[in-house]
Amino acid sequence: MIAAGTIRAAFCADPGELWSSKIRPLVDVNCVKCHGPLEQKSGLELDTPEAAFKGGDDGKVIVPGKPEESLLFQYLDPKSDPHMPPKKQLGSVEIASVREWILSLGSESRESNAKTNVAGQFATITEAVDGFMAEGWSKRGVSASAPLDDRGWCRRIYLDLAGRIPAASELENFLQTGTERKREELVDSLIASDEYAVRMRELWDVFLMGRVKRENQEERRIKSGWWSFLEYSFRENRPWNETVREMLVARPAKEELKGAYWFLFERRDEHQLIAEAVSPVVYGTRINCAQCHDHPLAREIKQAHYWGLVAAFNRSKNVKDEGVAESAVGGYVNFTNLKKESQPALVTLLNGKTLPETWPAGDQKEEDTDDKYMDPKAKVRVPKLSRREAFADAATQDNPLLARAFVNRMWSVFMGRGLVHPADEMNARNVPSHPELLDWLARDFAKSGYDIKRLVRGLVLSRVYGLSRGDAVPESFAAAIERPLSAEQLARSWRVASGAPKEDEKLRRAVVMSIPEVLPKEYNATFQQAQFLENSPVLAELLKPGAGNTAERLSRLQNNSEIIREAFLSVLGRLPDTEEVSAAKDFLKEQTNKSAAGGELLWALMINGEFLTMP
Repeated sequence: MIAAGTIRAAFCADPGELWSSKIRPLVDVNCVKCHGPLEQKSGLELDTPEAAFKGGDDGKVIVPGKPEESLLFQYLDPKSDPHMPPKKQLGSVEIASVREWILSLGSESRESNAKTNVAGQFATITEAVDGFMAEGWSKRGVSASAPLDDRGWCRRIYLDLAGRIPAASELENFLQTGTERKREELVDSLIASDEYAVRMRELWDVFLMGRVKRENQEERRIKSGWWSFLEYSFRENRPWNETVREMLVARPAKEELKGAYWFLFERRDEHQLIAEAVSPVVYGTRINCAQCHDHPLAREIKQAHYWGLVAAFNRSKNVKDEGVAESAVGGYVNFTNLKKESQPALVTLLNGKTLPETWPAGDQKEEDTDDKYMDPKAKVRVPKLSRREAFADAATQDNPLLARAFVNRMWSVFMGRGLVHPADEMNARNVPSHPELLDWLARDFAKSGYDIKRLVRGLVLSRVYGLSRGDAVPESFAAAIERPLSAEQLARSWRVASGAPKEDEKLRRAVVMSIPEVLPKEYNATFQQAQFLENSPVLAELLKPGAGNTAERLSRLQNNSEIIREAFLSVLGRLPDTEEVSAAKDFLKEQTNKSAAGGELLWALMINGEFLTMP
């Protein structure tokens, strides 16, 4: 029998966190193939905690709080017969994780009984975030990191809401403001600015469409009005469900919404690609893995959901330079599961709804007659009974997953990861780190009429948003998570730091091509990115002295201490410490071209890790 070990504090561990961080990865690799949604040997399923608790043909395999009495644990012993997994022995660390999880289950009922119901106590989003988080920190036994000072917070909020660092004058104005509400006032002014609309468009263009891959793809998004549609929607604070509906229906009612059709149009009548793009938006999770069979890990995602979503759009067809038409007939297809059984692809939503529709009987064929269209002579024909529109209504009017998906995605934007991580995998496989908070935020967002600016304001004014970095585990949100700047943030911030007078499309495009990731699940800088930062011609151009820019201003300073001071304030928004002053002086002494030395120091600071990441 496996030794009891020395695990202490197991009763303080959270079973859900242990499952997500330690047990589920272990089970996915070693158990789910034979004990999961697709196959259940001995009647046992182990892909979710709930399934594991049910046991199998031989009864329960888990005794909460008692690993030595649990078959699930006993079978891991090297001498056990039967032994699991077959023909393989788990390591001692993995076995200890299973033991820790089963031990933690013994305290679950006690913890749930003692749990405080705080959901009804909050009047604002900020109060809810801070209240639920404080409860979570207490439960986990962690302490939050110190709050970020005004200088760091100002830099962070400009990057998040304006997509750039503050200019020196903007930072100084904020620091000199003496009102108690100066943070609220700055947030309100930024949210009301055009820069906010552009920043949100930059993010959601990538979330919805992916980074541009072809040379003319960006130009076509601009020409089609897609960018303008997104910017208009965020600037005017249009309800999110209405914005999503416009994208799915793709029949804009006014000029400002013209570009909405591009969401479907760019997929070029590839209806499976459309379905796979729609799913994270309206459900919060990808369904790609359910194309050939029910999802092998997330049991709530069925093959019928995948093909039902395809069916919602398979009557659609692009009309060149005009929009996305829709047929009034056809689109009746079947899909085949792994058992070779053919099933009709009904428009079935992940929230359990199936749209009513009468299929032709037998070999009966429908005739595509003019009387089935609103205007049969229109270039972009619209059927009187639109399957696409019916789906769009169902997905945006009575679908709680829509609000959850948006709230979780915006949380990931401002906090560095979602309450469910990854942000586009909100399914049974990825439990929320703070489920009560996610529930509260989603309900509040829907109740507010999908008010985006209200949500953004509430999140960024929270204590959680304003924390400094620390050693806390990311899913606790007890410290700020390191976040790399996006390409757009970086290009715009380089321009501000260098004192360049206006936006530079050449610079922005060069950075986007070299640093394409936006909120990567796991950030790893590449060799190509490092090469770009070290040798970028567009950055070199920014740092040539001229036209009163920062490099020119530094070139007029005679004292190295002054050069260093001004360089740090311009780039990092702060004064250098003693060690930095010493290192910078040594750096300047090594420069052979004294007139360009200030620019070289600027370059070194602008590719420094502090500049490349959020405060």
